[in-house]
Amino acid sequence: GLLALGAITSAGRVLLDEGPGHAAKTLGDALPAPLDHVLVQADLTVVAPGRLEPELADEMALVADVESAGSATVYRISERTVRRALDSGRTADELQELFKVRSRTPVPQSLTYLIDDAARRHGRLRGGAAGSFLRCDDQVLISEVLAHPEAARLELRRIASTVLVSPLPLADVLDGLRSAGFAPAAEGPDGQVLDLRPGGRRTTPRQRSARKPSSPAVHADERLGELVRLVRAGDRAAATPRGERISVPGHLGAGPSATLSLLQQAARARRRVLVGFVDSHGTAAQRVIEPHLVGGGVLEGYDHSYGEVLRFPLHRITSAAPVDEA
Repeated sequence: GLLALGAITSAGRVLLDEGPGHAAKTLGDALPAPLDHVLVQADLTVVAPGRLEPELADEMALVADVESAGSATVYRISERTVRRALDSGRTADELQELFKVRSRTPVPQSLTYLIDDAARRHGRLRGGAAGSFLRCDDQVLISEVLAHPEAARLELRRIASTVLVSPLPLADVLDGLRSAGFAPAAEGPDGQVLDLRPGGRRTTPRQRSARKPSSPAVHADERLGELVRLVRAGDRAAATPRGERISVPGHLGAGPSATLSLLQQAARARRRVLVGFVDSHGTAAQRVIEPHLVGGGVLEGYDHSYGEVLRFPLHRITSAAPVDEA
């Protein structure tokens, strides 16, 4: 209300000149006075001919739904809206008094019947939250439990002559009663005694799917060429004449020191060595190597069988033998 049609209003000028308190009073004087009454119709509609007082507006919003809004607001009353008001704590007498006092028109008999009928059926079936229950055919024992000081801490309450309920978990209730000298037992939905002790956790077993026969993979030309080179390298290494063979532990021979010494001598003399090793896949193979560097746990040299400089971890070498140059 401070601006209208691109210009400042009288309330806006008061706000700038005198502050928000005077501006609020100017706006309040310009608005019509709130109404303290409504008009109840025979078709269960309620007409508010203007702006309602805040208290009355809240009551109407609780007991009725807005059907149309404008200069006059129309509310619709139904069984659902009356039940909503009853759920909030209103009684049938309070609702009847509301319309009797606030309506400027006579309250129709259909609205009175609607409120009384909804109130008569409201709350006959009740629900609540409970974490556990206690039952016993002996009403004396139930009364004894309820009279014990521990019952207050366990928040036990009676809902039937032989049934108590508590919002606490069952394990807590049973532990509290046992500490008080009682001997309760847990039961399942079928009435059988349950063991509430925590057990070990088990993972869900994996379901084995039926293994489908796999077709052989189709190798690219580069992969096929690599396989041919490996086969030929192995053939050349097997046909290479060699001297006395030296093996590492786990094989017959002189041991790792002799193998390392042989490789170091071959590196200094630029002599070829037939090396047996196990690759990363666990496959044994042989190569004719001209060592360049032996140290740091690695043998580096030119592979005459493969035509490249390769590196071999020393712990994977199983044997070494000098190549017979003659």
